[in-house]
Amino acid sequence: MSVAAAVEAPSKPRLSLIVVLGALSSFGPLSLDMYLPSLPSLTRDLHTSASAAQLTLTSCVLGIALGQLVAGPVSDALGRRRPLLAGLIGYMVASLACAFMPSIWPLIVVRFIQGLAGGVGIVIARAVVRDLFSGATAARLFSTLMMITGVAPVLAPLIGAQVLRVSSWRGVFVLLGAIGLPMLLMAVFGLRETLPEQQRHGGGLVQTLRTFRRLMGDREFAPYALAFSLSFSAMFAYIAGSSYVLENVFHTSPQVFSVVFAVNSVGFMTVTQAGGRVVERFGPAALLRWGVLLVATGSVAVLAVTAGGAGLWPLLVALMLMMMGNGLAMPNGVAAAMMGQPSALGAASALLGLGQFGTGALLAPLVGVAGAHNALPMGIVMAACGVAAVAVTPGFRRR
Repeated sequence: MSVAAAVEAPSKPRLSLIVVLGALSSFGPLSLDMYLPSLPSLTRDLHTSASAAQLTLTSCVLGIALGQLVAGPVSDALGRRRPLLAGLIGYMVASLACAFMPSIWPLIVVRFIQGLAGGVGIVIARAVVRDLFSGATAARLFSTLMMITGVAPVLAPLIGAQVLRVSSWRGVFVLLGAIGLPMLLMAVFGLRETLPEQQRHGGGLVQTLRTFRRLMGDREFAPYALAFSLSFSAMFAYIAGSSYVLENVFHTSPQVFSVVFAVNSVGFMTVTQAGGRVVERFGPAALLRWGVLLVATGSVAVLAVTAGGAGLWPLLVALMLMMMGNGLAMPNGVAAAMMGQPSALGAASALLGLGQFGTGALLAPLVGVAGAHNALPMGIVMAACGVAAVAVTPGFRRR
């Protein structure tokens, strides 16, 4: 199945395409953010520790990373549509299964499967953008998708907090499974194949590994991918630890936490859209560099606040700076990294996803190592990621 877009790229993206790709890109925020307000209650309900409960985040994020690693090359060989539909069906089933898990360890396993299926939509959405567009047009579309994706962190915790008024954390997963159905319908009726058969290439596992090795050593890919991943990891440390920090350390309610999370997400979206308007003038690499610097500034400020006990408001300002920096770093990191990879878009997108979510998965448990009532580990992880991201920027080639 093909469309004109697969043969002759449109000059600009249609609204229907933007909506479908935005929905697919939102799997990560939906899967991670909607149940954040319920993490403390899930910890109590399953009689587990904060670090064990955070492993439900780690396993989901690791699944998202590995799902992208597999689905990217598979979509280069089979086309985008068939792997996408399989992933969407798997996501619905796994989300509903999460609601019925009796203890923390089965939940961790099923969350991994949920993330594995959800990663398919994320990687294919990025690949479709680069199937159809390039250069500044692709960077603007990535910014638009980040804005749409940014709506999910605004709404998801708010919705999750309201679900807790009438149900428990199990109800959140039922809702996630239900959301999978309209996403499946949008993909079935709103997204046709964008990779023609003559442009597909396989080669099996050996060829895939060769492509990954080439990309990791490519100076036109690796520095941008690494800066992108480290910036996201600073944000993921915030995602993993903020509900405990705000609810247990600063004694806010789940509803107040969800509002704080939403406000920070609005800051992310605002900067993302501002960057999309000027990317043609400055280029993705320059905007990525500025975003990384802002991420590092905000992250180091979070460490200073949590170490010095400066209070809630300074912490909120520092978190906002970090989120605004990611509003520049994330879309432009993707655009800069994929700009020079026209023959391996699925594989490049997969490696971006592995770096982004894989690093976040490894770091998430560190946020809870000091227990559910200590904010300092979150600040340490965020600052380390932000400073490391800045250290990568001298390797950027495109100015």
